[in-house]
Amino acid sequence: MARHNTRKRKKDVLPYYSFAGVWLLCACILPLYRVWAMLITIVLAGGAAYFVSRRGKKDGKEETAPKKKAEAKNPPEQKKSYGPEVDPILEEGARALGEMARIYSSVKDKDVRQKINELMRITDKITQDAIADPADIPQIKKFMNYYLPTTIKLLNAYDRMSAQGIEGENLDRSMNNINEMLDQAIVAYKKRLDSLFENQALDIETDIEVMNRMLAREGLTGEKDFDL
Repeated sequence: MARHNTRKRKKDVLPYYSFAGVWLLCACILPLYRVWAMLITIVLAGGAAYFVSRRGKKDGKEETAPKKKAEAKNPPEQKKSYGPEVDPILEEGARALGEMARIYSSVKDKDVRQKINELMRITDKITQDAIADPADIPQIKKFMNYYLPTTIKLLNAYDRMSAQGIEGENLDRSMNNINEMLDQAIVAYKKRLDSLFENQALDIETDIEVMNRMLAREGLTGEKDFDL
């Protein structure tokens, strides 16, 4: 039962992975600040998510008892797992990217869309760092448990207010405050990403120091005079 629930959760998350993956790919290739590029990206990302979602439902309906027995004997190849600590981070990151991409497609302001796109790019790098360096998981969890959901909450608020299509003192003030917050969030996200490389930077400095000592001891640095 637990395995079935786990497989179901993974199927539910796959459309988000597909949407976010296609969106990020298009962001690297197309100028999303152009209307035509944004429309192409929305169509491709939405189509990928729809296809994956329909494929999952179809597979669920066509599954029969004999097939289940066969799978019990020969379980199908499952998606690669990076461990019980990393997998939830990747799943939550995919959901967050999918939600941010949805808001991006809904918001009309080009400046805000560019900021959302930058937040998505940095968020993806922070999430993927859990695979590259599991020692960073505590910092990544702190980022995903507060900073990321708070940002998405504010983005949703901006989306709802901008959808009103009217001007008002309270609406304008709140939307401007959120817009300014996005600038601060981008700076904070970049600093968080940079801090994740602190351990690697220390290791590199140590390796360089050791290498320099070895080279100096062997007389290979060019700083030692050789007696001929």
